[in-house]
Amino acid sequence: MLRRKILSVFLLYAFLLPTAAFGQAAAPAPYQAPPEIINKIKEEGSKNSQVMQTLSYLTDVIGGRLTGSPAMKRANEWTRDTMAKWGLQNAHLEAWGPFGRGWTLKNFDAQIVAPSDIPLIAYPKAWSPSTNGTITAEVVYFAPKTDADYEKYKGQLKGKIVLVSGERELKANFEPMGSRRTDEELAKMAEAPDPATVPRNNAGISPERMKMFMDRFVQGAKRMNFLLQEGAAVMVDNSFNGSGGTVFVQQASVAQEIPKSMEEYFSSKRLSPQQKEAESKMIPQITLATEHYNRLVRMIKFGEKLKMSVNIQAEYDDKDPMAYNTIAEIPGTDPRIKDEIVMLGGHMDSWHAGTGATDNAAGVAVAMEAARIIQSLGLKPRRTIRVALWSGEEQGLLGSQAYVKQHFGEMKGGDMFSMMGGSEKTLQFVKQADYEKLSAYYNLDNGTGKIRGVHLQGNAAVAPIFRAWLEPFKEMGATTITLSNTGGTDHLSYDRIGLPGFQFIQDEIEYGSRTHHSNQDVFDRIQADDMKQAATIMAAFVYQTAMMDEKIPRKKMK
Repeated sequence: MLRRKILSVFLLYAFLLPTAAFGQAAAPAPYQAPPEIINKIKEEGSKNSQVMQTLSYLTDVIGGRLTGSPAMKRANEWTRDTMAKWGLQNAHLEAWGPFGRGWTLKNFDAQIVAPSDIPLIAYPKAWSPSTNGTITAEVVYFAPKTDADYEKYKGQLKGKIVLVSGERELKANFEPMGSRRTDEELAKMAEAPDPATVPRNNAGISPERMKMFMDRFVQGAKRMNFLLQEGAAVMVDNSFNGSGGTVFVQQASVAQEIPKSMEEYFSSKRLSPQQKEAESKMIPQITLATEHYNRLVRMIKFGEKLKMSVNIQAEYDDKDPMAYNTIAEIPGTDPRIKDEIVMLGGHMDSWHAGTGATDNAAGVAVAMEAARIIQSLGLKPRRTIRVALWSGEEQGLLGSQAYVKQHFGEMKGGDMFSMMGGSEKTLQFVKQADYEKLSAYYNLDNGTGKIRGVHLQGNAAVAPIFRAWLEPFKEMGATTITLSNTGGTDHLSYDRIGLPGFQFIQDEIEYGSRTHHSNQDVFDRIQADDMKQAATIMAAFVYQTAMMDEKIPRKKMK
């Protein structure tokens, strides 16, 4: 979901191409597959489902799939071979990039060793450098608020293990961690206005918000630069969310140049941890469970002298700087429109502390299962159905962006500062050969919850079509159509250049509270019946899109 995704994804969609830049195409009359076809899809999706077997292999056997890692490449190849075994054609990997180096954690442990032994729940950050064997050192609490605070720590951090976050208050959980959308919530979504009619502040962000983003970056960059200059041994931060041993952990921080202006902040390129040259600008980094982190801070405040042992052994992989998307097809059969395309998918990359089950092996397995249902029933779609399993989503929709740029088109001419509303620059759309061939792209990437409807992304013309297609699934709880946008995942790569890209509405279950980017994003948090329902509905949507006389209507670019 948009509020839970990284900032780069938020900026990419929200400000690059405002919704008001589109006109509205007229909708064709709703097409509906014969009831006997929908019933066959339902039966295959419920009685012969393989969605959980697919999910289990991706998560339990292959495990976490950090973009660029050997595990991610293994997932690319396994999904390619599995879909080929099911009878899908043209199953292959498509390279994009260069992305940078891979990273695999080989060995890790961390615990307090003095004044008493305290085992710790902790995880290294992705692309963190290794320690030089096991480091045992004093623990220092470093939380500067002013330049004077930095001065106090000069010469004090060399070889130390440094806590850099504040304490995070934890309160009792009186609300359930898991939830389904209520009828009232769904009704409110259904009443949402067309996003194009909602007043926007220039590009949609205030100068105050822009300054807040910059201030946060500057604060983090100053801290990282200082730790590197002072020779700190390990940086330790507090899990930004979660409790009860759940740890939310993402990528390592890199020492960066401090921007001198707002324009420089939004326009300059910065080092990412997967870049080889970033290794010399990082120190080993770990994230602790909040209960353990808070305890260490409180002990230090009482004057206790803590010593911690940390061992991080990670392996960088520089053999192949490219990353890959997995692609496979069910060929179209109508001579007139078989070259047109209906796409479905989700992102296969994940973070490393868990096994990427709800984010997003769930969407990958559902998309694969939807294609398997259509293939196993021997249905003959008029248009080609193409499955796309993305990498690099967690780093900013990189895999789907690269694919869309190559096959369909891109917006050129803007930089981040102009996109944020800091200056006026004209964007130019460059169209690629397949732009007119795509009917629609369907995405699933909001966890393990069942489908409750569809976000239309302001495309009112598709409302009667999707409403008709949801009708047979009322008893499964899927009824809601909303004009509202939703962000943070790969359908945006299509929507931002005027192509119909849709994310299904899902029940949140435990997505934000427990699993999203955490060590608890594992197979056992998956809801099997929800996955079967989602695959069934996605199969029906994709098949009917492939059978329509006309393509799905678009928000035409002005």
